[in-house]
Amino acid sequence: QLQASGGGLVQAGGSLRLSCAASVRTSSVYDVGWFRQAPGKKRTFVAGITWSGGNVIYSSSVEGRFTISKSNGENTVVLHMNSLKPEDTAVYYCAAISTTKWRFVRFSEKYDFWGQGTQVTVSS
Repeated sequence: QLQASGGGLVQAGGSLRLSCAASVRTSSVYDVGWFRQAPGKKRTFVAGITWSGGNVIYSSSVEGRFTISKSNGENTVVLHMNSLKPEDTAVYYCAAISTTKWRFVRFSEKYDFWGQGTQVTVSS
C-alpha cells in the first residue's frame, strides 16, 4: 500500500527527493511519516504530514533542510532533502498512521503500514 522511492548516492551539500506513493485506500484516512534507520541504530522520526497537508512536523535534526509535502492528485508524499550531510545516510522509510493518532506521529510503533525502505547515502 506504500511504495517509497528516490534514494541514491549524493555528495554532502547536495539534494535528493524521496517519494512515497500510497494506495487510494491508504490515503483516505491516514497521515504519513518518514523515518530513517542508520546501520546499528534505531529507526528515528524524520518528518510527518497530515493527509490534508495542513499540518507538518520535523525532527530537529532536519528542520530547515528537509521539506515534506503531498500531492493530492497523485496520492504521493514527497520529502525534499537539501543540504545533505553524511549523518543523513540511512535507509529511509515512509509509513502511514491513522489520522486519529496524529499526536503519536513521532513514534514508529504507532504506525499502521510501512513501505519498503530506500537507501540514501551522503558522501563527505
